[in-house]
Amino acid sequence: MRPRSLDEFVGQEHLVGPGKPLRTQIERDDTGSLIFWGPPGTGKTTLAKIIAHVTKADFIEFSAVLAGIKEIKQVMADAERARQYGTRTIVFIDEIHRFNKAQQDAFLPHVEKGNIRLIGATTENPSFEIISALLSRSRVYVLKPLTEDQIVTLLRRALSDDERGLGAVKLQASDEVLQKIAAYSSGDARSAYNVLEVAASLARSHSGKEAGAEITDEIVRDALQKRVLLYDKAGEEHYNLISALHKSVRNSDPDAALYWLGRMLEAGEDPLYIARRVVRMAVEDIGLADPNALSLCMAARDAVDFIGMPEGNLALAQAVVYLSVAPKSNALYTAYSDVQQDVERTAAEPVPLHLRNAPTGLMKGLGYGQGYKYAHDVEGKVADMQCLPDNLRDRVYYHPTREGVEKSIRERIEEIKRMRSRPGTGSERNKGES
Repeated sequence: MRPRSLDEFVGQEHLVGPGKPLRTQIERDDTGSLIFWGPPGTGKTTLAKIIAHVTKADFIEFSAVLAGIKEIKQVMADAERARQYGTRTIVFIDEIHRFNKAQQDAFLPHVEKGNIRLIGATTENPSFEIISALLSRSRVYVLKPLTEDQIVTLLRRALSDDERGLGAVKLQASDEVLQKIAAYSSGDARSAYNVLEVAASLARSHSGKEAGAEITDEIVRDALQKRVLLYDKAGEEHYNLISALHKSVRNSDPDAALYWLGRMLEAGEDPLYIARRVVRMAVEDIGLADPNALSLCMAARDAVDFIGMPEGNLALAQAVVYLSVAPKSNALYTAYSDVQQDVERTAAEPVPLHLRNAPTGLMKGLGYGQGYKYAHDVEGKVADMQCLPDNLRDRVYYHPTREGVEKSIRERIEEIKRMRSRPGTGSERNKGES
């Protein structure tokens, strides 16, 4: 089922969609040497073969696991001779990051001379795994995991293709069944095809007939060799599980939090959705009791985005355990809820004159900025000055707890109150500072 042309290729629209950089280079026969960096099953080998076909070049495929210097030198010599007869050679190296420095160096002179076009495929960061001399002579393209919808498209195509797929046996499979296979493939088309092939064999075996069998949920579970978790990203179970995760974190139960996190991730939930919700937990349930919680959760979000899955699972696990054992406070959450209610009720309240900006003489004449007290001129940097509208002058929104860092914040607020009540804590300026 490997696509034979760009029109058959699914995914990577940011590279091979109409007018996109790689497609344009392929159509112009101007690709040069390339490095494809991306997860397994995203089309790296397929793209290399399509480029060879479109550009009418000989295609030689290496595996970095098996090839040695001797084989490399022989292929390079053959490519140099072929070039003399007007034949171009594309050398494709799968898992190029497994080649050591000496092996990678062996390609350099031939890339520079134009004897070969090198296309390397890697699942590792090229900046760390490929020598700089080779990297500087290549364009690096990043391939993304296929979406579930894209994988379902490929599976449906495989079921209907008489020539290369399973079309001849007329298998039936619902969209829900194909979606389950896609969810477990983690963006890897090869993995999805393998599961479909096993499921097709099981379906025909269970039905006792060669054609017209149906691939059911049960058959997919057998093919996957693991229980399909009860999960619907768009339905009630989605919200039940994220609720269970949030409430376990709030109740300082790291074991339960890890379990519910695992339930969601192993069922194929979008890890960035979970990361967003974990950030929300940090500000809603921990807040200033541990200001580092938000920073750690943002770092976990960035880690998931940077290294992808499944490696990103541990970053999320670290975040939910940290949140679970952190001191808890919803003081900011309740404070802002109270603010929202008051804002809705008092949205027309004017800003007190002494807090207004006064950039013009007219504004100063109208009293803008008059009576403003400059805190830096006061001992302790706290002026006895009203900063809320008159009808909210004594309103208190934020009530810090005695948990974690908020205990210190609470003490500081008490100190500020005492300083504000001292006589002479005011230094009026009528300069219209903002």
